[in-house]
Order: sequence, then structure tokens, then C-alpha cells
Amino acid sequence: MDWINKLKQPLALLSLLILMSSCKIGYKFNGSSIDYTKIKTISIATFPIKSDYVYAPLATKFNDDLKDIFIRQTRLSLVPRNGDLNIEGEITGYQQLNKTVKADGYASETELRITVVVRFVNNKDHSQDLNDQQFTAFRNYNSSLMLTAVQDQLIAEMTKEITEQIFNATVANW
Repeated sequence: MDWINKLKQPLALLSLLILMSSCKIGYKFNGSSIDYTKIKTISIATFPIKSDYVYAPLATKFNDDLKDIFIRQTRLSLVPRNGDLNIEGEITGYQQLNKTVKADGYASETELRITVVVRFVNNKDHSQDLNDQQFTAFRNYNSSLMLTAVQDQLIAEMTKEITEQIFNATVANW
């Protein structure tokens, strides 16, 4: 009788594994929860830079990345204006901040920060609209380096992060 009790736990585990492997659970990870029977188009306005410090390639990189994420991760058609979904806004911040200070009083680390303000209109369901939602990303770099040496790489990382934040806030509904 004792050997039967010792077999119960492994048999229960084995039965559970067999049961779970026979069931199919499907997840769709395309990144969005869009009802394509109602929503077919998106318009994304060009985001101008309205920060005190301007680095011109930032606007191009950000605008391209924002359009790209919606094209790659949805079946929406990009239209110039009046889409079922509309996104517009501006890059309101591009700044450097001294972070970590060494004993000699000089910064050893600098933070580069990008801030974007977004207005999102869902013309099929206005309860999902966003009005002046702010998105921010930052990266730290060694202060002994010139900003020009690291800025393109940091901008690429931060625009990817911000466009993912915008995508998740507007159409992912996580």
C-alpha cells in the first residue's frame, strides 16, 4: 500500500502534463488589439522638434521609426490624413543633464533625454483618445565622451523605446 502512495504524486504530475500537452492555447503576439473590421487606416503627422536644443536628424529618425512600427506590427494602411486613427504631436525635449559627479566636482556621467508629446484620436471609438500624452526615454553616457560620438546610437535606442511606448498606449491595449 505504501508504494501506491509514493506513485500517486508522480502519476498526478504526469497526467497533468499529458492533459496540458493535448490542449492548444493560442496567443497572437502581433502587438496590437485592433478590430480590423472597423479600423483600416492610420495617419501619422510629422512630429516637429519644439525643444530648446535641436538636433535635426532626431526628427527624421523619430518620424520614420513611428511610421515603421505601425506598418510592421499592424495591417493598417498609412494615409496622409483623416485616417481611422490619427497620431500627431511634437518632440518637446532634447536635453543633456549632468548626472553622476566625481570628487573633483566634474560630471562623470551625462544623461541624454528625449520627450515627445502625442495626441491620438481613434475616430471609431473616442473613448481611446489621448490628449497631450507625454513619453520620455533617456540614456546615460560617459561624460568624457563627446555627445557627437554617441548621440546617433543613443537616439536610435531612445526613439525605438518611445515609439514602442506610443504603439502600446494607442493600439496595444495591454
